[in-house]
Amino acid sequence: MRRTTRARLAANAALLVTAAAFALPLLWLLLASVNAEADLRVRAPSSFTADNFDAVLTDEITFTPMLNSLLLCGGATLLTVVCAALAAYPLSRHHSRFNRPYLLTILFTTCLPITAVMVPVYGLFVQVNLIDTMYGTGLFLATSQLPFSIWLMKNFMDGVPVVLEEAAWTDGASNLQTLTRVVLPLMGPGLTVVTIYTFIQLWGNFFVPFMLILSPERMPASVSIFTFFGNYGSVIYGQLAAFSILYSAPVLVLYVLIARRLGGGFALGGAVKG
Repeated sequence: MRRTTRARLAANAALLVTAAAFALPLLWLLLASVNAEADLRVRAPSSFTADNFDAVLTDEITFTPMLNSLLLCGGATLLTVVCAALAAYPLSRHHSRFNRPYLLTILFTTCLPITAVMVPVYGLFVQVNLIDTMYGTGLFLATSQLPFSIWLMKNFMDGVPVVLEEAAWTDGASNLQTLTRVVLPLMGPGLTVVTIYTFIQLWGNFFVPFMLILSPERMPASVSIFTFFGNYGSVIYGQLAAFSILYSAPVLVLYVLIARRLGGGFALGGAVKG
């Protein structure tokens, strides 16, 4: 057997193993959600049932936590995107010797583990009466996601020609009007990427709301999933799988709705002519 053939077979085998590592948990999730006697084994149920979904589709288990997650993550995402756009615009357009050190500082903050700052943040929230509040938790979530969002936003803004802004300035537009009416509409796919990435990262965040939200009625779905883990290591696997599918649905729906825009790219071909 030739060396190229062996290398191709080894690469294909590695890809198959990687695909199986991702596919098996998803397959277990689908099968366990319709199995009344689900456990950790990946096996087809003897009889399909919707009892697991019926058990979790209640206000206390699913609807209220999902609404809390949408409000918390949606508000934090909106705040992050707005602040990232306002911060990335001067970094992209006004070049200075301080730009690179500032960007490197921002990049360094993304390397800090969230557990390293949670103790002082918790103490600060207690002092300013923001503990156990949705808006306080959303503010910290937006702050934690902001550094990387600024990096992404700046890279997309660099692709918008400055000549378009100069034309707007000639017509009397201010910097804020240029940003909102020229730059952001032209970088729609990039803005979409930043929004999706931010929302997905916040949607799966467990540690921050677990630490900062104390009331059960304010818990998001990422924290309320612990209700399926009982004492002495007991787990309701069927209901856990059903809830996990429902919990993943908003992110999947969001991606499907805007998937076309992600592949659209920047339509700037004729924008600078004439």
